[in-house]
Amino acid sequence: MLIESGGKSPRIHESAWVAPTATVVGDVEIGPDARVLFGAVITADGGPVRIGTACVIMENAVLRGTRKHPLIVGDRVLVGPRAYLSGCTVGEEAFLATGTTVFNAATIGRRAEVRVNGVVHLKTVLPDEAMVPIGWVAVGDPVSILPPDRHEEIWEIQAPLNFPREVFGVDRSPELMTEIMTRYARGLSRHQADRIID
Repeated sequence: MLIESGGKSPRIHESAWVAPTATVVGDVEIGPDARVLFGAVITADGGPVRIGTACVIMENAVLRGTRKHPLIVGDRVLVGPRAYLSGCTVGEEAFLATGTTVFNAATIGRRAEVRVNGVVHLKTVLPDEAMVPIGWVAVGDPVSILPPDRHEEIWEIQAPLNFPREVFGVDRSPELMTEIMTRYARGLSRHQADRIID
């Protein structure tokens, strides 16, 4: 399904293919020979999404561009089933396996790999040809790649990156979720005027 949002419609190269059950919303550009498989969602949620040549976006992956962080996927990238990418940049020939999560302002280098259920956190820079093992977490710049059971070390690097401030524009406080959800719901109300175009 193709949806116009904010007055912008998806632009899909004539040689690309989007499955009939995939959803592509707003300022999204899909390059030559790209394939978007069943159930995938690609949405320009206030910011653009650009997908390069010969990329494969697999089943039920979610890719989001945001107002502050566009989503850019280089050429010949595989985005695995159930992957979630928000406002990040992915270099050419990267491999993002099933269940990969890549957060806002992160950068994945050329030919880097994030294996099954790996996480690349906010503002993290994963260098060219680097690898995040199955279920591990990449965090920071320079990057540290740590197993999930080392939460204290991950948090020590992650906390100063200030996820609530970077993504939602609010500081941590007892009212954090009230502020975030009020702003987020208001921002998402822009979709009320979306229009199905195909």
